[in-house]
Amino acid sequence: MMVSSFYSGVPRHLVAVDGIIFGFEDSRLKLLVIQRKVDPKQGEWSLVGGFVQEGESTDAAAARVLKQTTGLENIFMDQLGCYGEVERDSGARVISIAYYALIRVKEHDHILAEEHGAHWLELHQIPPLIFDHGRMIADALKKLKDNAHFHPIGFELLPEKFTLSQLRSLYEEIYQHELDRRNFRKKILSMSILEKLEEKDKTTSKKGAHLYRFDKQKYEQLTRRGFVFEI
Repeated sequence: MMVSSFYSGVPRHLVAVDGIIFGFEDSRLKLLVIQRKVDPKQGEWSLVGGFVQEGESTDAAAARVLKQTTGLENIFMDQLGCYGEVERDSGARVISIAYYALIRVKEHDHILAEEHGAHWLELHQIPPLIFDHGRMIADALKKLKDNAHFHPIGFELLPEKFTLSQLRSLYEEIYQHELDRRNFRKKILSMSILEKLEEKDKTTSKKGAHLYRFDKQKYEQLTRRGFVFEI
């Protein structure tokens, strides 16, 4: 391909993608991190990432890296931002486009994740990470919190069938504070976007708790009529 004189002599930089991958398990919000296998910083903790290849968009690169690590595709993923401090990567001049993703922990390929040295850790367990990955996590948590307030993205972290208690626990983890049980139940049910099932979860009591399912089609119908999701 011919290179225009406009581009000749312009510095070339590496472009990477980094993924802040959230999951929800045992009533705790978790993050997928890996132990880096290459220098610099070999053996230290890192986010999941990789370089953008020729003929590949940053979105496609992020989806590829995610699939390589978890075996999952077609999941919720949103671009977080660009991180381009000159000395952010001690190996080379690397500009990173960060994405945050929400996955169901039980659905990902555990063996594949283990092969990549990936581990699910609760937020308070996250060790110091390389480069500016700690900043990326902080930014992703803020964006997750902001988006979860007005969009039902939290359901991307739950199994298809869940209890109201599990749903409340998820939002408590996202917001990092307790929510009033009765008020939460009343508000979420008033939205009419949950389908109550006949099945019950009896793992915590003999009586059990009713299972629910997020009705995406009903939610989309309501939004077309002006409905605004807010928790």
